[in-house]
Amino acid sequence: MQHVIIGNGPAGVIAAETIRKHAAGDSIVLIGDEPERPYSRMAIPYLLHGSIDERGTWLRKEENHFERLRVQQVRGRVMRIDTGTRQAVLEDGALIPYDRLLIATGSVPARPPVPGIELDGVRNCWTLEDARAILERAAPGARVLQMGAGFIGCIILEALAMRGVQLTVVEMGERMVPRMMGDAAGNMIRRWCEGKGVAVHTGTRVDAIERNLSGSSPLLARLSDGSTLEADLIISATGVKPNIGFLQESPIKCLQGILVDETMQTSVPGVYAAGDCAEAYDPILDQTIVSAIQPNAADQAYCAAMNMAGRHAVQRGVTQINVLDTLGLISTSFGRWHGVPGGDHVELTDEAAFRHVRLEFDGDVLVGANAIGFTEHVGLLRGLIESRVKLGGWKQALLANPLCLPEAYIASTRKQPEWRHP
Repeated sequence: MQHVIIGNGPAGVIAAETIRKHAAGDSIVLIGDEPERPYSRMAIPYLLHGSIDERGTWLRKEENHFERLRVQQVRGRVMRIDTGTRQAVLEDGALIPYDRLLIATGSVPARPPVPGIELDGVRNCWTLEDARAILERAAPGARVLQMGAGFIGCIILEALAMRGVQLTVVEMGERMVPRMMGDAAGNMIRRWCEGKGVAVHTGTRVDAIERNLSGSSPLLARLSDGSTLEADLIISATGVKPNIGFLQESPIKCLQGILVDETMQTSVPGVYAAGDCAEAYDPILDQTIVSAIQPNAADQAYCAAMNMAGRHAVQRGVTQINVLDTLGLISTSFGRWHGVPGGDHVELTDEAAFRHVRLEFDGDVLVGANAIGFTEHVGLLRGLIESRVKLGGWKQALLANPLCLPEAYIASTRKQPEWRHP
């Protein structure tokens, strides 16, 4: 049996190791399209602020790790999948046959339609090559403009701020992290960042980037509010999308990502997908979603690999979970954090202490939450939302006091007597 894995990020590496453990005699080919050894993109911010070196981004530190596991590494870009002949076709024309195929190609940065986005000094922050270029320009005191303040943007923001640059962030949404946080939470994160010396423009976009012919910095950004900003470096962090363009002519069914069942198999037998490129069922949202976080990628890769190796495994679905550390402020988002039609909610905010929690209900089931500064309740929120346990009278207790989560969790999950008004 020959297993081919496209993508040598965390999902690809975990899958290769899992297959080897359970199929000792099979052949494994791991394909990566960068001139790097397998590394984690999520480690790049730590590289930028100096807490690790490039070796610290490597997924496996042993020089002969993949050779020892008899995993053949191939460098190349896959251009298409021929599911009829069961072959991956590389950019150079090479054909790699497979019996089982895992697509773990992750995401690619979204390219905003901004004139001048191709100029020297405008970078994504996605690859080690990007990181090296950013390190050259993001010296202490350098003027840096970041486009985007979503989940990934806030992670990059923290790394840049820790380098001591003069940082300005421009976000099109009316608040920071608009796909993760509601108004109160997103604006609280903004106030926190501004208090740390980061200039933040929300409800604003970069309309054009030009060479700066008269100022002291090489780049000039024109904003939608009519203002201009000089910059030594501009970073585009306007989101990512599943890396599935090479599947356009394939029978492998895709929506936003590659559709998979509970075994992580696609619409084509013998072809699996995992990680940021996969679209799996979310029982909380009752729909398929792309959940581009590394823990989900790891779980999905393990499940896919077990099935590829002939060991049955199922993935019970994914949940929208995000935990974000923005310059020391911890925020979390779970499930239907934006609520459901006709659903109840409760919100508790302490502006001075930078603490906020909002709970969303569908009937007497907790279906979503935003929280800032309440790290002690993260596990309880996740447990209640994922279990979809009926709260009964404890819903009213949470509406009256959303901080009674421990009592509500214990009573609801252990089937203890329901809370009632005295």
